[in-house]
Amino acid sequence: MTTTFITGANKSLGYETARRLVLAGHTVLVGARDPERGRAAAEALGARFVQIDVTDDASVAAAAADVLAHEGVVDVLVNNAGVNAPHVPVEQLSAADLSAVLDVNVVGAVRVFHAFLPLLRRSGSPVVVNVSSGMGSFAATHDPERVESSVVSPFYTASKAALTMLTTQYARAFPDIKVNAADPGYTATDFNGHSGPQTVTEGTDAIVELASIGADGPTGAFRDRHGVAPW
Repeated sequence: MTTTFITGANKSLGYETARRLVLAGHTVLVGARDPERGRAAAEALGARFVQIDVTDDASVAAAAADVLAHEGVVDVLVNNAGVNAPHVPVEQLSAADLSAVLDVNVVGAVRVFHAFLPLLRRSGSPVVVNVSSGMGSFAATHDPERVESSVVSPFYTASKAALTMLTTQYARAFPDIKVNAADPGYTATDFNGHSGPQTVTEGTDAIVELASIGADGPTGAFRDRHGVAPW
């Protein structure tokens, strides 16, 4: 049985990823900051709730200790938790706003990875999926045919570019772990006021694919639902 821990799993892409992996036979751990929402999501999914705030070292350490005590291993870690900067003109954004975005989208992924590293190393075939975005792709944001080129969101895009590069570096640094990044694509979620043309199921295709790879699967890859994504 594959044990999978997903951060930010109480709604949207995280919830749909959890739902699909439960159906695929994974033992899914729903990581969420809000206990009420997290427990409700886990109960609806047939999963177990683990409270985690990816911006808090003590919370992340407690989550890892909880999983060690109950499951004893993590085969798949999905770093899904993410935030955007306030929707205001760019000149009104501050360094503090950038720090807040990076603390969840990049530093949070690092916190969780390192806290869960001993649990991953208990697995025979450990996998990490970082939920990145085409918004962090130089190719996508410079292609006039793609929607990413029409959006101005400097802090979110920078955080996702950093997360994708972090993925490639961790894949090299940890050859015993498959570390990949997924681009969900423009998906209808709370993040964009449900304006995206893709369903959450379509948006989780790449995440689920990468969460389901075996020992011979890729590492250091960036994929969307159509295959290898441009960087």
